[in-house]
Amino acid sequence: MGKLFGTDGVRGVANKFPMNVDFASKLGTACGLEICKVYHKVAIARDTRISGEMLQSALTAGFLAAGVDVVLLGVLPTPALTSITADLDVDMSVMITASHNPYYDNGIKLIDSTGDKFDDEVTAKLEEMVERGEFELGSEKLGRITEVKDAIVMYLEKAKQIIDEPRPLTGLRVVLDCANGCFAGIMPQVFKDLGAGVIVLGNEPDGYNINKDCGSQHPEKLYETVRESHAHIGIAVDGDGDRLLVCDSEGRKVPAEQLIAFLAQYLKQIGKYRGDSVVSTIISNTAMERYVRNLGFDYHSVKVGERAIIAKMQEVGCSIGGEESGHIVALDYCKSGDGMVNALLVCLALMKSGKKPNEVFPLFDFDPYVFVSVSVADRETVKKAVASDEVKTIVEAAKNKMEGIGRVVLHPSGTEPKIRVWVSGSDKAIVEESANMIIDAVKKFQEA
Repeated sequence: MGKLFGTDGVRGVANKFPMNVDFASKLGTACGLEICKVYHKVAIARDTRISGEMLQSALTAGFLAAGVDVVLLGVLPTPALTSITADLDVDMSVMITASHNPYYDNGIKLIDSTGDKFDDEVTAKLEEMVERGEFELGSEKLGRITEVKDAIVMYLEKAKQIIDEPRPLTGLRVVLDCANGCFAGIMPQVFKDLGAGVIVLGNEPDGYNINKDCGSQHPEKLYETVRESHAHIGIAVDGDGDRLLVCDSEGRKVPAEQLIAFLAQYLKQIGKYRGDSVVSTIISNTAMERYVRNLGFDYHSVKVGERAIIAKMQEVGCSIGGEESGHIVALDYCKSGDGMVNALLVCLALMKSGKKPNEVFPLFDFDPYVFVSVSVADRETVKKAVASDEVKTIVEAAKNKMEGIGRVVLHPSGTEPKIRVWVSGSDKAIVEESANMIIDAVKKFQEA
């Protein structure tokens, strides 16, 4: 079967292995037997894509067969699930989502009883159990299903803890793109309740339109609407709500590295920053490191993926971390990347500054960089390319060229058949030369 769990769960095309009924049912049984040993209970949530109910039913059957009670939470953002899991008295929770991918994909994220994602050791054990498929099940002890209708209320009560005055967004004109996903109908109402004037996009999920020409991955309509409506700011999330994209009043994207630095600066200024560090990844622009160090923070760079960011944040004890993809973690307010909470923090900071986004950003100029995703046939080809001697040699040569002036990263996607080439540094010519060497080497595997 091979390693199925990537940096953010297991993912694939709905109704095809591994995102089919057989795998989901076996995974539910494996989790039930291996993980659910205290409460004998699991919570399951899903995003708005059409295959969510199918996979939910299959997972549920697997858990029930293992004698585990299932709490169905319905459609819920991923950050909401991670936020409330610890309050549900469950051994774990499951989020059924393919995040920013199209509707025909789906995925399964496994979350432990505290709201954190399981580590590789646990998921490897579960994969082994599923592959073996030999479960000792009885007829006496079976699980039951219950539904919790107010899960979103539990989340919103926590999310609104960042608000310290009534209607603090009064006077703010904002365009919100909910990606036809989990925050549709939730985020617009929250912003309205806090006083903002709101124009809403991507707010009519039908099972098939999640992330389709909308949301953080397709923000063109957002940019256009912000300009045409003379809004102060545009905000987009992805289908499961853990990514954030922001644009200014001219419809220009504010890079996530700018937002990470801005939030760290804001929380420090108001005396609410815990610790003295900021965490990001090896593919964050090298200029951000200089900027946050100049603010007095230590800077930690980790491998790509929200799980690695959160682990380092917990280790060093700090309030803000994130990556260029839009996963930003405000750990004092949420357990994982939370598009809505981080959007509210950005807007609160702007309102207190009295400035519009285009008067604040950019906080710093980016170093020259190249960031290209090379698509290949499948994830096996990804592994073959990254492991090839030719690619390794060229990457090493590029790193030698960039030594002392920047960083070079070759990153295989954990969820898609893509290889990401990222080079950033102070010398534009060397950055481009180094990046092109690697891109040319990787592209040879497109025909392999």
